[in-house]
Formats: sequence, C-alpha cells, structure tokens
Amino acid sequence: MLNAPASMEKLIWIMAQLRDPDKGCPWDLKQDFASIVPYTLEEAFEVAEAIENQDFAELEKELGDLLFQVVFYARLGEEKNYFAFEHVLHAICEKLIRRHPHVFADTSFDSEEQIKANWENEKAKERHQKNQQQSLLDDIPKALPALAQAAKIQKRCAHVGFDWDNVGDVFAKVKEEVAEVEHELEQTEVNQQALNEEIGDLLFAIVNLSRHVKQDPEQLLRQANRKFSKRFNYIEQHHFRNNLDIQKSSVDFLEQLWQQAKKQT
Repeated sequence: MLNAPASMEKLIWIMAQLRDPDKGCPWDLKQDFASIVPYTLEEAFEVAEAIENQDFAELEKELGDLLFQVVFYARLGEEKNYFAFEHVLHAICEKLIRRHPHVFADTSFDSEEQIKANWENEKAKERHQKNQQQSLLDDIPKALPALAQAAKIQKRCAHVGFDWDNVGDVFAKVKEEVAEVEHELEQTEVNQQALNEEIGDLLFAIVNLSRHVKQDPEQLLRQANRKFSKRFNYIEQHHFRNNLDIQKSSVDFLEQLWQQAKKQT
C-alpha cells in the first residue's frame, strides 16, 4: 500500500499506521476528538484564505489537509466503535440525495427560494428527529464565530416568518441601533454595560443587513480586514522608506497617507 497510487483507501491506510499502538506516531497517538478541533478550524480557514487569494495551487494542498482531518475523526470514531469512514460516507450521500429531490427524484421547484425553503424544511425535520428540540435555535453550534452564529440564528428565525419584510426596514434598524450607541456615549457618565449591549445590538443588526443583501457577514468582514491591512501596510512602507517613526506622525499626516492608500487599493 505504501507504493500504491494516491487514493482514499491509501489515505485511510496512512491514518491507520499513524494511530498504530506499537509503531504509530507519538503525536498522532496522543490526539482525541477534542484535541484536533483547533487544527480542523485552522485548516478550514486556510482553505478559505487560499480561495480568497485565488491561490489554487495552495488550495489543492489545503483541501488535502482538510480532508485528512475528516479521516482522522473517522479513525478515532472507529477505534471507539462509534462509527467508521464508511458510515460518514453513507450519512452524507443519504442526506444530499434526500435534500435534493429536484435532482434525484421527481419533485420540481419554481425558484431558488423554493429550493432553499425545501432545504431548510428538511434540516428542520432532521433536527426534530435527532433531538426533539423545543427551539429552532437549540442546536446552533456555540463555537461558531460570532458573526456566523448571528447569521444562522437570523436565518432560522426568518424561515418561520420572524423577519423584516424588506431591506429598508433592516437599514432603519441599523440606524436606530447607531443612535442608541451614540446616546450611551453622550452620557456624562458612560454605563459600560449598557454601551456594550448597544454595540452588540448594532453588530447584530449589521449581520441582518448583510443577510438581507444575500452576503455572508463573516466573509464581508474578512474582506474589510484585508483591505484595511493593505492600506495600513502602505502607510507603514512609506514610513520605512523615509526612515520615519509612525508613532511620531501626526493624525493629519497619517490621514493624508490613508487617502493616498485608498486611491491605490
């Protein structure tokens, strides 16, 4: 198998060798489900970064790293007699076929909205069968990044009709939350807890605005981070080239450089 062509079978075999109690890798043998979660998240973000950078040579490598995480979990599950890789494959194949009756059965939908509604209905059935949960929000992962978690909460609520009718109402809510933050900041003695809550409400409203214009807030903020970093780097490079100390530059001078950076990025 060591010299066999690359395949899923070979990757599964490699994972088994790494976890072999007698001859395996000490680091891999120490891992459990919880310990490799940070690596899984890191690999997922590296996949996202490669896509954002349109670095498809790097994406090829990062997808392999992410696939290895799935194989690692499957191996741990097999060792504990929880499940095996074949069960993972069965579960995803069955789910995708069931959630796409317009592709794999005779069902037809008239619009993308109807397709999405069917997808959400199927997910709701799965959640009910799995947990008999009392709330639509019960199984939203607490470990999700806050922006992604807010978007998922809002999406679930919107599916049952708890949502604004149009983007104008959503934007009005954003402005309302901005005014409430401003009100707290204008107090003679700022109530930090109240201010924190209002800023949180504003962020939640911004996520809702992103969702209503059909954009992922997590991706939008990542894009903004990259844009800001690129422009700030322009300011830094100007200081490096001219042997200047950025900490001694005036706000007006930094703003002038910032405007120059905006024209170039």
